[in-house]
Amino acid sequence: MTQFVGYLAAFRAPEPFTPLFAGILGAALTTWVTFVPCFLWIFALAPWMERLEHAQRLKGGLAAVTAAVVGVIANLSVWFALHVLFSRVVNQDLGGLTLSVPEIASFDWRAGVLAAVAAVLIFRLRWNVLRVLGLTALGGLVLGHIV
Repeated sequence: MTQFVGYLAAFRAPEPFTPLFAGILGAALTTWVTFVPCFLWIFALAPWMERLEHAQRLKGGLAAVTAAVVGVIANLSVWFALHVLFSRVVNQDLGGLTLSVPEIASFDWRAGVLAAVAAVLIFRLRWNVLRVLGLTALGGLVLGHIV
């Protein structure tokens, strides 16, 4: 997603390059600045990770960081599921909390079928994620042209 945004930004203001070359360059630069710092942290701290796992003083902090990361991933999963399965989602304010509520009538049955098929293939039949991705992409193309 970030690479696509980098591509579009460079494509819209390509000077002194052609729009296509500027877009590819923008996507490459976005990839570089997004992922290189992450891998630098991983490679720089990898030799000390086992030692940090056994440090009693850091266990609580590492558990809190892990819980925060799981919470962020869960939040993004719910947000994407709501916006893929439903074409209209309304935000409800409940005091200091904002809750996204889908309009049930806007349910996209094609996305629901593809999600259900993917869930069965991955969790019940233990298919490889790449095979499931390929099959559901093909299913999305077929459902998009049929209906």
